[in-house]
Amino acid sequence: MSDEANFVLRARRDKLAALEAQGVVPFAYAFDRTHDAASAIAALGPAEEGPAVRVAGRIVSWRGQGKTVFAHLADMSGRVQLYFRRDDLGEEAFARLKLLDIGDVIGIEGTMFRTRTGEATVRAAAVTMLAKSLRPLPFGKEEVVDGEVVRHSGFSDPEQRYRQRYADLAVHPEVRMLFLARSRMTTAIRGFLDGLGYVEVETPVLQPLYGGAAAKPFVTHHNALDMPLFLRIADELYLKRLIVGGFDKVYEIGHDFRNEGIDRTHNPEFTMLEFYEAYADYQVMMGIVERLVTHAANAVRTFPRLAEGVPSFAAPFPRIEWVASLNAALGADAMALDDEALRNSARRAGVQHPELLSRPKLLDELFQALVESRLDSPTFVVDYPVELSPLAKPKRGNPALTERFELFANGKELANAFSELNDPIDQRRRFEAQARLRAAGDEEASGVDEDYLRAMEYGMPPMGGVGVGLDRLFMYLTRTANIRDVILFPTMRPE
Repeated sequence: MSDEANFVLRARRDKLAALEAQGVVPFAYAFDRTHDAASAIAALGPAEEGPAVRVAGRIVSWRGQGKTVFAHLADMSGRVQLYFRRDDLGEEAFARLKLLDIGDVIGIEGTMFRTRTGEATVRAAAVTMLAKSLRPLPFGKEEVVDGEVVRHSGFSDPEQRYRQRYADLAVHPEVRMLFLARSRMTTAIRGFLDGLGYVEVETPVLQPLYGGAAAKPFVTHHNALDMPLFLRIADELYLKRLIVGGFDKVYEIGHDFRNEGIDRTHNPEFTMLEFYEAYADYQVMMGIVERLVTHAANAVRTFPRLAEGVPSFAAPFPRIEWVASLNAALGADAMALDDEALRNSARRAGVQHPELLSRPKLLDELFQALVESRLDSPTFVVDYPVELSPLAKPKRGNPALTERFELFANGKELANAFSELNDPIDQRRRFEAQARLRAAGDEEASGVDEDYLRAMEYGMPPMGGVGVGLDRLFMYLTRTANIRDVILFPTMRPE
């Protein structure tokens, strides 16, 4: 730490000691607010004088002029100007203002009025210290350009912003707004599914056997039971057990975990929505997904600063076939190529280390490189090869394919869905094929889940199922390039 930084930290602790010496409690228990910043300003309305208010928040600006001081107080609703006058506060309380710093959390009791410049302001009659800031927040400088306040960030390093999200949120109101929009999107999705009669449920995060996707799990150990457990890679198999149990429509919004690399669209911990409907197929689920995405977009558009950037799209979304689109991009019949020819094609497409990939993984990587990455507006890719879809029903009329779709936009997967496999005999064969791949070294392949097979054997109704990556959906709707920008606390290397 530099000498200057050390000096600033020492100065703040000296002010803390001075406050304590004067009998001020620097870290309060509570403060009875009557208004937030926005409602205090609204209470003044167009008048010159307004009601008494009690507001609380963080000091974000400060300027002193002899016997008067102006400051701004910020809270979640916005910010409001404060006016301190020695004649109002008294000598002792006014002198104590010198012990305040930008970043301190304070409570103010006073009355609203309008300054000569027209700004709604609280005339402070009493000041309460709520939390002394011992470390300066990286507030930037502000200037007025053509009548607009322009703020220059003092905290622009993305890595530090991700690590210290609390500071990022404190100094960047637009970041707080982004996460408020994400919350509103999730609430809207819940309301949409609730309105269709879906029941929100919770399923285990710690599982004795992972499944429902192709991914490498995180492994942990339960001491009391002396057994390994896995952080779930998907919610699917437990949600489908509930359909066996008599629920017709279920959904879960929760975190899944995959022990994979980190890049602009992948974080090891991410938020998934999965929903399942008995007696529906993938065609029915496509219609629901179109409406859900539109509903989510409308929720984000309620934020004026984000509305203009939300992409425009309309249902029905385009539909393309997986095999036909890959063959067209490859200029050959991908399914007829032998493994070596497939690896050579993958190398030419830029796939890394194709010699280490199983045939299903090669096909998947080729599709990502040649087709998926080029889909900009929302597009359904339908009818996947059976090798890539161990939990989907065979396509009616073509058992080499499955009734599966994925929704892509901006070159990334947003949703994945099936006409769910409900034949336990076929499911066992596919589980065993996955187990052979895992035994051959494919760490993303699953094993045989005997309990799930037992559930199927009781009789699993036909159903449609969908998984939606909420991080990626929100990225698409807000045109955000990095997944870390839409996760409050993304996974980071140790400092």
